[in-house]
Amino acid sequence: MPEIIVGTIVLGLLLSPQLLAGFLAKRTGRNFWFWFFISFLIPIVSLIILIFLEDKNPAASGYKLADHVDRDRELNSEVAG
Repeated sequence: MPEIIVGTIVLGLLLSPQLLAGFLAKRTGRNFWFWFFISFLIPIVSLIILIFLEDKNPAASGYKLADHVDRDRELNSEVAG
């Protein structure tokens, strides 16, 4: 019985980078299974790539800015451009 518990813990630790990459990909609007399998080939590199890729999920666009912040941002872009 203790072998099953230890085996489960070891398997969970070995699959943690792949699961993390898959869930991070899903959260950012990408394919879970693609990044899960890519993470077997390059585990740490795939996580770094996922962190720096742009979020494709429109639901996670962030907080809505206040009206005056939006106006200031528009004014600054008109002055700069």
